[in-house]
Amino acid sequence: MTTAPKKLLNSIEQCVDDALEGVVSIHPGLRLLDDHRVVIREDIEQVIIDGKVTLLSGGGSGHEPAHAGFVGKGMLSGAIAGSVFASPPPHSILAAIRAVGKGNKAGTLLIVKNYTGDRLNFGIAAERAKSEGIRTEIVVVGEDCALTSSDKSAGRRGLCGTILIHKIAGSMSEEGRSLDDILLATRAAASDMGTIGICLYPCSVPGSGPSFTLGQDEIELGLGIHGEAGVKRMKLASSKDVVSAMISHMTASNNASHLAISPDDHVAVVVNNLGGTSYLELSVVAKDAIAYLESQGVSVERVYCGTFMTSLEMAGASITIMHLDKDGHRAKCLDAETTAPAWPRISLSESSGSAHNKLAPLASLEGDVVASTESTSQVKLPQDKFVQIKAAILAACDALITSEELLNELDRGCGDGDCGTTMKRGAQGVSSWLTQQTTPMPLDKLALKLSAFAEQNMGGSSGALYCLFFSAAAHAATAFETSTEHSHWATLLQHGIYAISKYGGAEVGDRTMLDSLHAAFTSLQETVGSDVKTACDKAIKAASEAAEKTQTMDAKAGRASYVSKDLLTKPDPGATAVVIWLKAALMKVAEQM
Repeated sequence: MTTAPKKLLNSIEQCVDDALEGVVSIHPGLRLLDDHRVVIREDIEQVIIDGKVTLLSGGGSGHEPAHAGFVGKGMLSGAIAGSVFASPPPHSILAAIRAVGKGNKAGTLLIVKNYTGDRLNFGIAAERAKSEGIRTEIVVVGEDCALTSSDKSAGRRGLCGTILIHKIAGSMSEEGRSLDDILLATRAAASDMGTIGICLYPCSVPGSGPSFTLGQDEIELGLGIHGEAGVKRMKLASSKDVVSAMISHMTASNNASHLAISPDDHVAVVVNNLGGTSYLELSVVAKDAIAYLESQGVSVERVYCGTFMTSLEMAGASITIMHLDKDGHRAKCLDAETTAPAWPRISLSESSGSAHNKLAPLASLEGDVVASTESTSQVKLPQDKFVQIKAAILAACDALITSEELLNELDRGCGDGDCGTTMKRGAQGVSSWLTQQTTPMPLDKLALKLSAFAEQNMGGSSGALYCLFFSAAAHAATAFETSTEHSHWATLLQHGIYAISKYGGAEVGDRTMLDSLHAAFTSLQETVGSDVKTACDKAIKAASEAAEKTQTMDAKAGRASYVSKDLLTKPDPGATAVVIWLKAALMKVAEQM
């Protein structure tokens, strides 16, 4: 028996009504029609007085923000919601028509997605409205490009492209255009666009299990917005390959529902979240969709990327492509202002025409690195000292690289499981650069280089902390330039520790990397006058013991401080990482003495 996925609802029966009340509560320009699941513009009386065509759309719930999110000046006059994935009943549609069309000589346009239930129920309401003297017309949107054969009774499904029809009709209504003009323009636009979707994980209707199943390495191409399966099952691939498969299927001439695309065409593109897809992924898909179309000689003039028409929590995306007319009317309608809360506010400049204009880079990456690693000292390390330090640093890098999985495993209990990968990225950057360096440099410049690699290669909190650590150590290094006495190394540690504590907020005893660093620093201070090997061995032992003690400490700083104490049963990964690189570096130093 399949378990129904968890959802934040009060009750299955009441979820649509609760959601609509939430929509009007957070958007003051919208209101609910009494006793109906109908959202109406608050200023509808003025729209009727002004003699403007009113616009209605709707369908089953579960596609939020469609359709209530597109109600507002410049888009819909109202939206009718059915139960989840079920067409709204005729009496509610008729109530909405009366609310926006009664007494309105300009007439009302119903924008209907091409599903049998929607066509029938909106058709019944339209005929009843006409019998009451309310001028009512219908435009049916069916732009699905997944189907490879024609079906007279069902036809192409209405998908996310419907919102573009909302926008074009809404703009024309605000201009005061006639119902006939709007009907003609929207029908033409609907025939000039196509949509195709891809699914990584299916959705589930409240109270039920997933509508279909997919393997971990499978995706579904060409599915609808009601949880129905698609037309083709594929293996999971890169975004570029998936986008290529989507648009290729959409535009293939042997596809009965294809959208013809030719070089030099001008188009608008919508990359739509089907419900459970991150914005990071959507942005990647948008980039790849633009690149694919432009590689075919197509000019992408408008791109809308976000959540427009969902299928509950389905993880996936759809791509809609609409041809823009030569006179620029459709682009003008898309650019027109609207108060509809779900329509994206796209910033356009006078030169806007390409969907991805790029600013010239202000500075090259290499320039930034050089600028951030300028030495204040002119005294370079002696060749033999440079060779020793280089060998120690490379040993530390190798140790971190080989310890990736160990540190990741420690981090899974208190963080996001990437401590080892983060440290490895920094170590690989340093190792790749330092291996090629044969000419000695000032000690502070070497430390600044390490700081730069921590900042640019590691990222996150760890990158920032090590960047601070090496930056502060570089500042201290100028005081003794060429000396490599271990008392001076203790001074470098001291300055690095102080910077981490000052800006990071942690202290010794908080279960962080500071515990190992401070133990090593204290040990080096206490062994001043001892031989190098003894000093190194004691510092390694002190740092290792400090890292082990973090296993029983309460976390008072860092990501681990958000985790239940009961889950913190292993040494801190940051403190362990310090032991790994410190031990490798000091052992190499002792070996060379």
